[in-house]
Amino acid sequence: MDMLNLEAWQGRVTNDAGSITPELARQLHATVGLGKIPSHGDPLPPLWHWCAFPLSTPNEQLGKDGHPRNTDLLPPVRLDRRMWAGGALKFHGPTLRIGDPLERRSSIRAVTEKQGATGPMVFVTVDHAIYGPSGLAIEERQDIVYLEIPETFTPPRKTPLPSAPVEQIDTSETLLFRYSAVTFNAHRIHYDLPYTQQVEKYPGLVVHGPLQATLLMRAAVRARGSVPKYFDFRGVHPMFAGTSCDIAMETEDAVLSLWTGQNGHQCMQATAIWEDAQ
Repeated sequence: MDMLNLEAWQGRVTNDAGSITPELARQLHATVGLGKIPSHGDPLPPLWHWCAFPLSTPNEQLGKDGHPRNTDLLPPVRLDRRMWAGGALKFHGPTLRIGDPLERRSSIRAVTEKQGATGPMVFVTVDHAIYGPSGLAIEERQDIVYLEIPETFTPPRKTPLPSAPVEQIDTSETLLFRYSAVTFNAHRIHYDLPYTQQVEKYPGLVVHGPLQATLLMRAAVRARGSVPKYFDFRGVHPMFAGTSCDIAMETEDAVLSLWTGQNGHQCMQATAIWEDAQ
C-alpha cells in the first residue's frame, strides 16, 4: 500500500448540498419510521440526514462491489472490502426540519494503515459538519475501514449481549433493499446474495451498519422521549439478514448504552448521552 500517496489525501475538503424532501421522508418512515408519518416542516428524525447527500455516481463508474471507484473525497485505497465501522455525532440546535436545504462540509482527518490478523487494514476518518438554515446542526465523525477479502469467512469473537432484548426487528431482505434504496447505496453485500457469498465470502446478506445505528437511535429516542446530545456507535460483529435483530439497552442517569445483537451476541455497540449528563 502506497501510504505516502494515501496520506496526501488528509485535509481534503468537499462541500455538498442536499435535503430530506417530504417524499424521501415518507420513504424513510416506511423503512425505519417512528411515530406519525412525517410531512414538510416536521422535525427531521436523528440520523436521517445520512440520506440527504447521495452520491449519484453513474453505473459505469461503480466498482465490482457497487461502491464508486473514485470520489472527490475518499482516497483510492487498493483493498477490496470497505466497511463503515463506526462514528460519533454531536447534535446542535435548532432542530433540522423536513424540506430544509442542507449543506455538508466534509474533510479527511486521518488515513492510517495497520496490520491485522487477516492482513493489511487502512482506516480513514472523515469529519462532517451539517448546516441547516440556522447554521451548524450536526458535527459527525465517520470511521471507514478497508480490508482484503479473505478466502473464507472467519467471524470475529462473539460477545454476549449484556441484557435481555427489549425489541426484536425482522432483518428481511425487503428491509435491506429499502434502506439501500433510500440511501442510494449500491454496495452489493446488502442485496446480491450470490456476490455476497461467492466473492466477499459472507454467509448471508449483511445488514448495513448505518441501518443498525439508526435502529439504535430510534430505540434511544423512544426510551427517553428526546434526541440525545451525543451519539456514538461501533460495529463489532457482522449482522446477517434472515435472523432477528435484537435491541438491548442499559441506562445510568442521562447515559444510555445500547446494542444490536443476533443469536445472543453483540453486533453493534452504541452510547447516547443527553444534555443533563454534562
